[in-house]
Amino acid sequence: MELIDLNSMAASIGVSVAVLRFLLCFVATIPISFAWRIVPSRLGKHFYSAASGAFLSYLSFGFSSNLHFLVPMTIGYASMAIYRTKCGIITFFLGFAYLIGCHVFYMSGDAWKEGGIDSTGALMVLTLKVISCAMNYNDGMLKEEGLREAQKKNRLIQMPSLIEYFGYCLCCGSHFAGPVYEMKDYLEWTEEKGIWDTSEKTKRPSPCGATVRAILQAGICMALYLYLVPQYPLTRFTEPVYQEWGFFRKFSYQYMAAFTARWKYYFIWSISEASIIISGLGFSGWTDDTSPKPKWDRAKNVDILGVELAKSAVQIPLVWNIQVSTWLRHYVYDRLVKNGKKAGFFQLLATQTVSAVWHGLYPGYIMFFVQSALMIAGSRVIYRWQQAITPKMAMLRKFMVFINFLYTVLVLNYSAVGFMVLSLHETLTAYGSVYYIGTIIPVVLILLSYVVPAKTSRPKPHKEE
Repeated sequence: MELIDLNSMAASIGVSVAVLRFLLCFVATIPISFAWRIVPSRLGKHFYSAASGAFLSYLSFGFSSNLHFLVPMTIGYASMAIYRTKCGIITFFLGFAYLIGCHVFYMSGDAWKEGGIDSTGALMVLTLKVISCAMNYNDGMLKEEGLREAQKKNRLIQMPSLIEYFGYCLCCGSHFAGPVYEMKDYLEWTEEKGIWDTSEKTKRPSPCGATVRAILQAGICMALYLYLVPQYPLTRFTEPVYQEWGFFRKFSYQYMAAFTARWKYYFIWSISEASIIISGLGFSGWTDDTSPKPKWDRAKNVDILGVELAKSAVQIPLVWNIQVSTWLRHYVYDRLVKNGKKAGFFQLLATQTVSAVWHGLYPGYIMFFVQSALMIAGSRVIYRWQQAITPKMAMLRKFMVFINFLYTVLVLNYSAVGFMVLSLHETLTAYGSVYYIGTIIPVVLILLSYVVPAKTSRPKPHKEE
């Protein structure tokens, strides 16, 4: 009877039974995370975090999923215990090697594209968490003088206990879709220290309003996705009718296909945001207003309007998959920059390559993230030209802002096709159908930046504005 009910429910919303089972468990992370609040004692909270996460994984993906999760968790903890001085780099490469192996073995990208589900997505989040924990434990050995602010804030002086580590990795199912957070934050949250300290006059923030907002947002996102997705199937890119369309119709279809796909991610991240907020872990401090309000930035993984109305491609990593972008900055981008040196295109390309490999070894992913590096570099060129315009020419400056916005819309949605269709043939077919415009424009801008270098306009200070 239960199977019949699941089948009918799955059919009614157009997903497989496996995806429906995952969605039910995923939504269940909200009440399960809320129940964490009433679990007594620190040890009890750690055990509940680990046990609830493992149980939800079992219900969603089967028993084998927890065996897969044990591999990177064991790699990270063993490297911290045995070889602290190199535990970060060991966990990084071995963790990614295992993740890549799972991507290749399960061909997870094809499963996701066809509406299937497996534990690889959760393994992706878990891999980032064990790597950051090991790197922060490694940083705990170093002197503060040579560390960046993020390293000082997140470094671990003492090795976490095994139950703390398991609780952090699997916390109430937060490994399903993130957000990624730091071990130090998890420990302070559990022990009611730092911003979670309520021993003095600090009041405990109420998560109710923010949780309801996130749940309502999730409902709207899912409704929009279910409405749009039948109208813009990805198979259209290789159909003869698509090739018969003119340039502008092809490009508009690319935009709408990418726009439609984003609402699926907005839904997933809204649910995970609600889960982290209601547990209390998403709390990130109070506003500076006369009547302070709680902030929940730690739970936020996407700014929907920020993505859809981004004025520059440089803003995209700050508003899309926010916590993973932060992870990439702290554990890849910043660590590739030598002290006293400025980051350049190499660091950007290396970071985007790591992001591509993390998603899976599909040509579409690789091409999308290489495209992203080009897109951001091209947007920076436009911004530098904009800044070089004297403030007296305000209208021209505003026009350049608008040009950067159009550029971002064009290149982002062109590039996103590779992320969606994954295969080399389909990606090149879609890109070629619009004459590779989203690749050519960024490359031309980058080359022009050497021919027409921007000299920032620095007006003299005025006594009056």
